Amino acid sequence: MDRETARPQVRELPGKRAQKWVSYHQQTAAPSTYVYDFVWDITADAEGPFCTDVDGNVLMDFTSHVGAAPLGYNNPKLMEKLERFDLVDPMKIAGQDFYVAGAGTPDDPQIPGPAVLMDRLTDITAHYDMDTVFLSNSGAEAVENAIKICYDNSDGAKYGLTFQGAFHGRTLGALSLNRSKEVYRRHYPEIAGIHDAPFCADRTCTPDSCDCGFFVENTSTLRKRLHPKKGHINPEEVAYLIMEPVQGEGGYNIPSDAFMQEIADVCAEYNITLIADEIQSGIGRTGKLWASDHYPITPDVITCAKGLRVGATVSRSDVFPAEKGRISSTWGAGDILGAMQGTLTLDAIEQYDLLSNATARGEQLKEQFADAENEKVVDVRGLGLMLAVELDSRERRDAVINEALKRGLLILGCGYKTVRLLPPLDVTEREMALGADLLLEAINAA
Repeated sequence: MDRETARPQVRELPGKRAQKWVSYHQQTAAPSTYVYDFVWDITADAEGPFCTDVDGNVLMDFTSHVGAAPLGYNNPKLMEKLERFDLVDPMKIAGQDFYVAGAGTPDDPQIPGPAVLMDRLTDITAHYDMDTVFLSNSGAEAVENAIKICYDNSDGAKYGLTFQGAFHGRTLGALSLNRSKEVYRRHYPEIAGIHDAPFCADRTCTPDSCDCGFFVENTSTLRKRLHPKKGHINPEEVAYLIMEPVQGEGGYNIPSDAFMQEIADVCAEYNITLIADEIQSGIGRTGKLWASDHYPITPDVITCAKGLRVGATVSRSDVFPAEKGRISSTWGAGDILGAMQGTLTLDAIEQYDLLSNATARGEQLKEQFADAENEKVVDVRGLGLMLAVELDSRERRDAVINEALKRGLLILGCGYKTVRLLPPLDVTEREMALGADLLLEAINAA
């Protein structure tokens, strides 16, 4: 496949082979969030945003596996480096009782495994004074460990603060923090003491112009609830405040500077531990390594996964428990391959200046949509390559996703009537223009 000239080519979706694979898969798969009957052929041509299905259809993937494949498919920036390594078994290191390394030294490792990845993570969070990492399998586990270390560090504090529209994962602890879709939480038990506040719905708002309910009566709802005399939540009993700097499942909601400054001020005033959930927004997706870097907040804990290829909870040593066994995991010593991929992804972001590319290509799409002036588009928003196109109705949004698939463009929904776009971090100007054209065609057809 020549990435410089590749285009989507769709005959029939799903084709006959795909239908057979989907039927076979569903015989044993639990009902989940399957969106398409699209079956990627891992033996066929694929590079960057382009991939081939089992019936020979070529598709343009602007989901990047919900951001978990930050460089797309078979990207030479990653593949050429991975070819140097002889893979072994086991590739995951069980328990917290083992270490792993290849030839070389920590300063010059032959294999950039878990220890190297953790070192890199503390490097790129040093401006937040973070120096300690706990690895896990997933973003939900990263969040679980984040709230556990905050409860442990707070000397018995019982409250947690979250935001309307939030999504933090599907384990029971993480579900207790979710405020996006009711289906995620129905009938499941929850952690007690979780309170929520409105999340900023207008990225340009000020305290005077706010209409989302966060700023009220010359103050904020958060500050009112924590007021020592007038509030109903004792700030000394708050273990943490958790937030997505840019909300993902909730609709790719981008907060205003005023909102984020108030979060920073409240956390500083009441000494509340701030957890930044960067699972979808981190690792360069927004044009900075962390979405938090766009704002005046100072996270005490960062959770990351997806683009990192492993789950990780990053914080300061004084926040993490000092007691052995307080946190642990079977695979907590690290996934060797995942750690290598995560480290090499960070290398590629730096080597190829992909933060600048993410910013430029995101602005390109927004400008292309502004020029199109499509009346069915309510809003186009995003930071870097974490992009959203909001339609005028949920029904149209769903129809647009279907029409885009017919044209070979893979996109996903979020929020109530929004589609999200997550192209590879090295998406080219040609690819971005092509994807935007296909999406505009799909909107017109819908």
